[in-house]
Amino acid sequence: MALPAFEDVTRITVLGTGTIGASWSAYFLSRGYDVTAWDPADGWQGRLQAFVDNARPQLQALGADPAGEGHLTFAETPEAAVMDAQFIQENATERMPVKRELFGRIDPHVGPDTVMALSTSGLILSDMQDGLAMAPRMVVGHPFNPPHLIPLVEVVLGKATAPETGTWAHGFYGHIGKHAIYVNKEVPGHLANRLQAALWREAVNAVEDGLASVEDVNAAIAQGPGLRLALMGPHMIFNLTGGKAGFRGFLDQFAPPIEGWWTDMQKTPKLTEDLKEKLAQGIRDEMGKRTIDDLERERDTRLIALLQMLKETESNA
Repeated sequence: MALPAFEDVTRITVLGTGTIGASWSAYFLSRGYDVTAWDPADGWQGRLQAFVDNARPQLQALGADPAGEGHLTFAETPEAAVMDAQFIQENATERMPVKRELFGRIDPHVGPDTVMALSTSGLILSDMQDGLAMAPRMVVGHPFNPPHLIPLVEVVLGKATAPETGTWAHGFYGHIGKHAIYVNKEVPGHLANRLQAALWREAVNAVEDGLASVEDVNAAIAQGPGLRLALMGPHMIFNLTGGKAGFRGFLDQFAPPIEGWWTDMQKTPKLTEDLKEKLAQGIRDEMGKRTIDDLERERDTRLIALLQMLKETESNA
């Protein structure tokens, strides 16, 4: 297997252009790649073009050169979409039968040196590789929403994935400006989603147990530790909590009480209809007159400002 040099990749195929696929498409285009896209839904071409047009000024604010934007092509079938692809980012519906059916269709048409990355947020790659000629060149490349703004990509190998495929994918994501990490084992949800789910579990418990309202639970993160976590991960933040003694100082001082909290956090909430409605009503109350579109604009505006600040401080450092 002779995988291409990063500099030689010019054509990328995006399979599935919902929220994640459209965001990936906008990002690849902004980095100068020609993108061939396909989606099975009616009217997907117009929705994809609208997303790319809306994302363009956001990406320019982060340094993308509009003069260097790649060309977007709409394919009529997935087979046609992958025919000349040098890299494929797959974003089909998060259902195993749907993905398996799609992979079976495109497998005979994927080039022998083409890597395909799955954006799956929680499925196990090894469960989808059986019988596919392209199996050694399949890897999970899981982004965080929205991929055109958030740098993280989780790289996970399946049992049939060649080690060089993982190395190539990790390097390629870095080459195009992403922050790729290796997840060393296949587990449902990979890594970042499991961390996110653990936090949300306690957020749901807090509402169910009457510890705080939905709005105040949100504020407890957004106006508190979430600000620090946007700058450094949990281990590094706690390293600073230990003062001059560092992480060992933190562990010596805070490990015993935190272990006690963990013991008290063993409850897993059941998302009953009553609890779902309690959570949903809390969100409606906090949203007020704001729409989902309003919230997306608010999120993206703040994300761009944060990313610009981080980029500036990293450059100064």
